[in-house]
Amino acid sequence: MEKQSAVLVYIKKRPGPALKAGGLWIYDNEIDRTEGEFENGDMVNVFDFDGYPLGCGFINTRSTITIRMMSRKPHTVVDEDFIEMRVRNAWEYRKSTVDTGSCRLVFGEADFLPGIVIDKFSDVLVVESLALGIDRWKPVILEKLKKVLAEDGISIRGVYERSDARVRLQEGMERFKGFIGDSFDTKVEIVENGVRYMVDVQDGQKTGFFLDQKYNRLAVQNLCRRIQPKQVLDCFTHTGSFALNAGLAGSAHVLGVDASELAVKQARENAALNGLTEQVQFECADVFDLLPRLEQESRKYDVVILDPPAFTKSRNSIKNAVKGYREINLRGMKLVKDGGYLATCSCSHFMDPELFTKTIREAAGNVHKRLRQVEYRTQAADHPILWAADESYYLKFYIFQVCDEK
Repeated sequence: MEKQSAVLVYIKKRPGPALKAGGLWIYDNEIDRTEGEFENGDMVNVFDFDGYPLGCGFINTRSTITIRMMSRKPHTVVDEDFIEMRVRNAWEYRKSTVDTGSCRLVFGEADFLPGIVIDKFSDVLVVESLALGIDRWKPVILEKLKKVLAEDGISIRGVYERSDARVRLQEGMERFKGFIGDSFDTKVEIVENGVRYMVDVQDGQKTGFFLDQKYNRLAVQNLCRRIQPKQVLDCFTHTGSFALNAGLAGSAHVLGVDASELAVKQARENAALNGLTEQVQFECADVFDLLPRLEQESRKYDVVILDPPAFTKSRNSIKNAVKGYREINLRGMKLVKDGGYLATCSCSHFMDPELFTKTIREAAGNVHKRLRQVEYRTQAADHPILWAADESYYLKFYIFQVCDEK
């Protein structure tokens, strides 16, 4: 049981704007002084330069993000009851906003549990813990989460941990991947938007499946159901999710492309699982090489989908990322039939909405295409965007009608 901390941390008179706006991170260069003894991972009380209480968080001097705030409410005691309150609130929010068959149950800072992500795939939980302080609370968070789910008749078969990201090293922790509790079959079948998938929680990317695009995939499914396209191209298909949504909607022929042999193999298995092997096919290729080849072959598609990985994970590489996004969007637009549709997105937090929009506009101008916006979307609501926590807003998704100049 955690007691209220006796360690006091005072921040400088002029900290970064994010903290003053309600952010949950305090960087090493924002701290003026610390009073009291502590170990990294301990809870500390945070005060403004003039002694005004700002709340509490856990400290780790090995990290540039030295304090991650657990509460902005002064004199809060973080104990098991507090953790249960946070977990219960997260679950009640999901029940109100998304299909909970498979969803993100805890999204770190956006659920006021900084540094931890927990995904639910049917009756399996996958946890990713990336900060030392929250890692200490991981067993309690999982216990309380199981309790809250059980109250709604949901039994969890097993828990798998995917805390194998390099960022753990910066926190002074070892990377870890493995079962928490009893072992189980790590190939888990889920159903999303009527599409069946086998999710590999052990070796799939991140926690096994990208749940954040759930309703963007549904938007593509609905579009394809209305227009009944003859030809659809899905670039960076991963395990085939956008392609399969297009196929389920009745598209005559869908080609999904990814550079990963493993991803393409899994995508083909998912197509077979849905009885879509004839309509939806997959090819292992580098999209940057494939798009110019398709253009040379004068191929045209009713719908082109671009779902690339993050081309930038830091501010330093934004310029190169812009070039990458501009090139694939430019080439993607060239492959869309006059009056056809382009679905395009960016999952990089550093490629902000304004820059992403500007890049697409420039690409359209370069190839003399007119874009008519059908819709703009972000990540699914189980990945909430917390205002004042800018890092929680990362996914941008557009659907455009692409028209030739005439």
